[in-house]
Amino acid sequence: MSESGHSRTQTEIETTHSASPAPGPRRRAGLLTVLLLGGLTAMPPLSMDMYLPALPDAAADLGSSAAGIQLTLTTCLAGLALGQLIVGPMSDRWGRRRPLLAGMVLYIFATAACALAPTSGALTGFRLVQGLAGAAGVVIARAVVRDMYDGLAMARFFSTLMLVSGAAPIVAPVVGGQVLQFTDWRGIFWVLVVVGVLLTAVVARWLPETLDPARRHTGGFTATLKTLRDLLADRVFSGYVIAGSLAFAALFAYVSASSFVIQELYGASAQTYSLLFGLNAIGMVAVGQLNGRVLVGRVSLDAALGAGLAVVVAAAVALLLMATGVFGRVGLVPIAAGLFVLMSAMALVLPNANTLALMRTPHAAGSASALLGTSFFLIGAIASPLVGVAGERTAVPMAIVQVTCAVLAVVAFVGMTRKKKR
Repeated sequence: MSESGHSRTQTEIETTHSASPAPGPRRRAGLLTVLLLGGLTAMPPLSMDMYLPALPDAAADLGSSAAGIQLTLTTCLAGLALGQLIVGPMSDRWGRRRPLLAGMVLYIFATAACALAPTSGALTGFRLVQGLAGAAGVVIARAVVRDMYDGLAMARFFSTLMLVSGAAPIVAPVVGGQVLQFTDWRGIFWVLVVVGVLLTAVVARWLPETLDPARRHTGGFTATLKTLRDLLADRVFSGYVIAGSLAFAALFAYVSASSFVIQELYGASAQTYSLLFGLNAIGMVAVGQLNGRVLVGRVSLDAALGAGLAVVVAAAVALLLMATGVFGRVGLVPIAAGLFVLMSAMALVLPNANTLALMRTPHAAGSASALLGTSFFLIGAIASPLVGVAGERTAVPMAIVQVTCAVLAVVAFVGMTRKKKR
């Protein structure tokens, strides 16, 4: 896919008449669609974040080290990455509903297997399958949004979606912490089984097919590979994908390390940790609404994305300086404040990176969504084990990973998505 094939400027894309949702039923079903798609995109954070307060307990119960139990996060992320690469093109060929429902059913069984895992090795394997299956929800949700919206309308919808899907990181650690009051880490997975069953039933009943048969791809495996290759050949599309993925890796470095940093290093309880995690998620939701309701249409999506990346870099550098003792011994409050700023700024980065990438790919929304999700979760999976390489008693590896990823995200954004001067 050549650069000249995408010569429309961002302004032209954002002001096109197709930026409005389709008329008729889709308008009337708007709230229900937001709730359903929000529930689908919430499944990965639910699967991750409910489990976070239980990581130390799971490690002790299964006789695993901190790095070993963090590997269960890595394999789940890897499954989410690879699963999207499989399900996304499938949804371009067979529609959105059938691959989605198949993935949801597999997710239920894989989650039940996690609850019954006898060893950390078995849990790691089951988490891989759980991630593979859970990928269907997040990749198809993005493709459905692309089926229905374009331009500014898509940017606003993604920001609105954060209001629903952002509730998952708020609720999940709190629920996980409270579940641990009555049961062990295995009970958290049984709660996820129930959530999966309910969501599958709702999707089967109320989510319509959004990809018309006339727009479906009829080619086989070779055609799928060609589509993916053409998407990656678009320098600007790849720039947005890489920038968003590296920012997500900085976020996931926090997800992977925060339970040990806050609980083990700073002595907070599982309940305190879950409340702090929820506060950060509230910041993401609030900034996401600021992005969708105030900035979109007044500020270019590129400018909002660039501002978000700048704040992420500043917050990551501040965390690194605190972790290395430049400001002396700091307590929990400054660290928590730095993490709050970093997490909140992600609401300027992730929705706008998704929108800018998908605006270039109306012809292959499922495959483009798959590349987005695969890149996000694969780079996150690589970053996850790096935060524990120096043990549980320091926040320096987490901060180094965050700074590195944030700076590289800025480099990709500036170097690949800016138009070259003549």
